[in-house]
Amino acid sequence: MSDQPAPADTTARQQLGADAADGLRAYAARTRESADQLAAALEDIAANGLPAVEDCTPWEELREAHLARLAAQRPAVA
Repeated sequence: MSDQPAPADTTARQQLGADAADGLRAYAARTRESADQLAAALEDIAANGLPAVEDCTPWEELREAHLARLAAQRPAVA
């Protein structure tokens, strides 16, 4: 991926409002940051091998922690 914007084409494009454009740029920055973190983890594995099983967190624990975070963000439905 590139940090450069896509080349402009010859067809008319619908312009976004300032808030929408800012939100889209923020989403792109978060997505880029996540991709960079994933790439760094993969490069570490390639250079150093997989971590020891004892040093890893089981996926079930990760799932439950994530579900708990999601539940905390959303009010309960009666």
